[in-house]
Amino acid sequence: MSVVCVMKKVVGYGVAVVGLVIMAFGFNIIPLKVAFLEGVAGNYISGIGVAIVIVGVVLSMKGTGGRRGRKVKNAAEEVPIYEGTGKNRKIVGYRKD
Repeated sequence: MSVVCVMKKVVGYGVAVVGLVIMAFGFNIIPLKVAFLEGVAGNYISGIGVAIVIVGVVLSMKGTGGRRGRKVKNAAEEVPIYEGTGKNRKIVGYRKD
């Protein structure tokens, strides 16, 4: 796994944690006395926190490496090798063309 991939995961986790903290403020688990947030309902603040958590999870999932999403350039295509004739054919292997 590359350093860039790990950094994307760390950023995603950080964003998710910030979202959890904002949710805690919205649900009044952590009391916060800020003047400009007094008029805003807690539901809106916690909704914003949920959205930030979702963004963080997407960022951390996007940073995953692996073979599933990559395609090999200049690779030969695999062609099936059949055994038998007609409807009795079975694939017994693959060869690269």
